[in-house]
Amino acid sequence: MTAQPGAGRHTLALFLSELRLVFGRARTQVGLGVLAAVPLLIGIAIKITGSSGGTEGFIGQIAGNGLFLIVASLGLSLPFFLPTAVTVVSGESLAGESSLGTLRSMLTAPAGRSRLLAAKMVALAVFCLAATLTIWLSGLIVGFILFPVGDVLLLSGSTVSLGDGLLRALGIAIVIALSLLGLAGIGLFVSSLTSTPLAAMAATFGTFIVLGIMTAIPQLHAIQPWLLMYRWQSFADLLRDPPYWHDIGRNLLLQAGYLVVFYAAAWARLTSRDIT
Repeated sequence: MTAQPGAGRHTLALFLSELRLVFGRARTQVGLGVLAAVPLLIGIAIKITGSSGGTEGFIGQIAGNGLFLIVASLGLSLPFFLPTAVTVVSGESLAGESSLGTLRSMLTAPAGRSRLLAAKMVALAVFCLAATLTIWLSGLIVGFILFPVGDVLLLSGSTVSLGDGLLRALGIAIVIALSLLGLAGIGLFVSSLTSTPLAAMAATFGTFIVLGIMTAIPQLHAIQPWLLMYRWQSFADLLRDPPYWHDIGRNLLLQAGYLVVFYAAAWARLTSRDIT
């Protein structure tokens, strides 16, 4: 009867330890700083020029409503900056421990291998959310300081209140964070295969690049709906009235599929790993 509370406390301590490990790394903090700088750089550039330069899309609306700085920054960060941050953190998750020699003791600890892997994955999921919320918060502050804000004109042509627009922008950040979980799962699996963090990061990012190239080749249209980032841009459907949930739902199901497959592969690798 007393074992379960002790096990629960140990699991919670393990999860908290993983969060401290992830967010305590200098490269994680630098990565979050770079993400926070994206809205600042975009906002300053548009403010200096005095307009959005006649561009279309979300960037073209920033000068008229600072809330669109949040959406534009998230959209511009999704193809490169956010995936790069995720590959760095996920690639280091297990390989970093192995390179330091601490993975051996962790695998023999009472926490167990399955619980350790779950803690790693939870920490990665929290990082994905923290990364997108960093951009959201930075875009909110910079947008409200540099530009006028008010009611939001949606893609469907209707107008919603500023509060509604902020909630939709927050929803976009959450959808993008969930969209990164498939890549995080790939990184976790690759990290379980090597003791060199840089190799894991490079392999994960290389996989991301290859999938991106395949997504852009028209001749591969038959398999493209199954590729990792095919529906990443579906987050924009939250700015319709009512929101279009079809592509968002299919995107999240696809990410869940990638996450399950590669998490299971990482579990199989970790639980069969020789620690003698």
